[in-house]
Amino acid sequence: MSNYFDTMVRVRYAETDQMGFVYYGNYYIYFEVGRVEYMRDRGVNYKQMELQDNCFIVVAESNCRYRKPAGYDDLLRIRTRVTQAKRRTIHFSYEILHDETGELLATGETVHVICDKNGRPKSLPDKYRRLFEEDVIEPSTTHPH
Repeated sequence: MSNYFDTMVRVRYAETDQMGFVYYGNYYIYFEVGRVEYMRDRGVNYKQMELQDNCFIVVAESNCRYRKPAGYDDLLRIRTRVTQAKRRTIHFSYEILHDETGELLATGETVHVICDKNGRPKSLPDKYRRLFEEDVIEPSTTHPH
């Protein structure tokens, strides 16, 4: 299994601004799509994680670096990886690539705190933490883009 997961998304017209480019806030939605599909690929059903284990992955920090614009009908590859998994936090990293050209359009990161349904921090159950820890990429093995 690779240390990242690719999810494909086609840009819908409603996601673009007046100039025909993807509106900047939508990149965070793409990050979420990538993150949920990454988890699903690893056997983690986020909905069940909330219902059965009272674990919510709350965004505590986020950033996005926009490099080139994406436009209507572009097919985007959302590359998602875990860069750090600790007892109460998980760090995800993202790359948004134009699938046809391979151009890097945006990069980003999100930091998540594990909380219960009342918003109190809690430890991530071992069954999940082990899955994420297996995928953590050491700095020397990252792919340059």
